[in-house]
Amino acid sequence: MKRPLSCEFGSALSPRPRGHSKKNRLYRFREGFRWSGVRVERYKRQGDDFKGVIRQVIAGDKGEALRFQLRYFEIEPGGYSSHEWHNHEHVVVCVRGRGRVKLGKRSVKMEFLDTLYIAPRTPHRLYNPYDEPFGFFCIVNSKRDRPKRIRER
Repeated sequence: MKRPLSCEFGSALSPRPRGHSKKNRLYRFREGFRWSGVRVERYKRQGDDFKGVIRQVIAGDKGEALRFQLRYFEIEPGGYSSHEWHNHEHVVVCVRGRGRVKLGKRSVKMEFLDTLYIAPRTPHRLYNPYDEPFGFFCIVNSKRDRPKRIRER
């Protein structure tokens, strides 16, 4: 039997799961780090442990058969995400400005195209102490556990 090429795996070896989108989509990049057809949302529905963060889910929530989500977050100057941990891992890629990430007891600076792997159960917070927006892609499993908030002392 002839082995399929890697680009043929999706069609040759596994049929598309039922109920998933069969449409290809192009989300056109727009001014201000926005994408056509992608909603700008609040970072979280509720809470008081974050400030000045928006998010856009670019792929992975529109009926695709993806096992991951591609999300774009942006933190305004002086803003920050929740201080939390969870059992899932994720990858963060800086694409706008620069920012910092608190990882456990240390802090790392992120600049354009720096890529950070955040391991499961690692306490973390992304924040922006700079004068321009800090924008980053976040790649995470579609199915994941809920974050556990870390209370500041």
